[in-house]
Amino acid sequence: MYHFDADRIQGQKTAHLFYLCVILLLGTGLVTLYSASFAFAQRFFLKGNYFIVRQIIFGCAGVVLFIFFSRINLENIRRYIIVFVGIAAFLCAMTLIPGIGVERYGASRWIEIASVSYQPSEMVKIVLPLYLAHLLDKKAGNLDNFYSGILPPVLVTGLFFSLIYIQNNFSTAVFIVFNAMIIFFLAGIRYRYFLAAIAMITPVSALLVFTKEYRVRRLVSFLRPEWDPLGAGFQVNASRDAIVSGGFWGKGIGEGTRKIASVPEIHCDFIFSAYAEETGFIGILLFFALFTVFAVLGYRAAWRSETLFGRLLAASLTTMIISQVLLNTAVVSGNLPATGIPLPFFSAGGSSLATTLIGAGLIVNVARTGDKKTDVSGGKTVSFSFSEDEDGI
Repeated sequence: MYHFDADRIQGQKTAHLFYLCVILLLGTGLVTLYSASFAFAQRFFLKGNYFIVRQIIFGCAGVVLFIFFSRINLENIRRYIIVFVGIAAFLCAMTLIPGIGVERYGASRWIEIASVSYQPSEMVKIVLPLYLAHLLDKKAGNLDNFYSGILPPVLVTGLFFSLIYIQNNFSTAVFIVFNAMIIFFLAGIRYRYFLAAIAMITPVSALLVFTKEYRVRRLVSFLRPEWDPLGAGFQVNASRDAIVSGGFWGKGIGEGTRKIASVPEIHCDFIFSAYAEETGFIGILLFFALFTVFAVLGYRAAWRSETLFGRLLAASLTTMIISQVLLNTAVVSGNLPATGIPLPFFSAGGSSLATTLIGAGLIVNVARTGDKKTDVSGGKTVSFSFSEDEDGI
């Protein structure tokens, strides 16, 4: 009895710390967005608070969803997971329907109804980990069989990759495949399947990169920054200059100047450069410290979970959010080719913010209920298994 109570108390402590971490990240993100977007919104919409008002509205809705998904019984979600997969696939397909799908910046990633736009690929970032964690948990004893144990989740992952790729959203399509492979690995898929997947994915990805001119320009600009400094490389170079200009202490909240016209779309994917300019090196340290705490709490929730489903879900969602942070900051600082991955809690966009908060809520849910032994695959405690083939591969 004592052990059960101790586990329960530890789970509640993790959940409470996670609540605090999410509040701090959300608050910091809103302040940064207001500062970064005011000049742009004033110039193009004649309302300096245009983006922050929309973000607060979506943030309030996201907080409600965060609380809801942190409290709901996960088994209730699992019962309807196929329905969620169907809805996500349907919404992704709707982006291609004229009159409903909206094209921006050469990509059809949004659907718009009654002046309200939504990016369905963000929903996939939650639905696919839920589906994979659910299915791989159910098939935990059958993962050696490729056709019945591995092929079904691979096909669903491929379906979402295709739907998102044809929206001209290559970076997000690759991102969901990367996170799917993390889940497969944690579930104990044999190494030979990973080698086969890498052997297929690498040449296909290279081929897809060269099917669009702008992707090639981004890649060449990354490899040779001096090649097109006023074209493909302008945004990244301007972002890097903004980060460096922040110095050690930063220019102060609201005092940054590069956000006015130097960095295009600084309120979206490149918002980290506005944050770094105004908070400096100290602010960057605090930024990564907060996300490090987020990661530690998320992986701790996964580690303490008594079910394979809980472990896979918490670990995959934590990886999904943290990998977005690392990818975004690497791009903004010029360490990776430019992509369209937003910065969680910071970038303007209600779809991204709501998705991040839902994911955080599910992680908290696993942390709260991790002591309950309710594994549907066999009614016993399940741990991560990293199996090897009998032939050593």
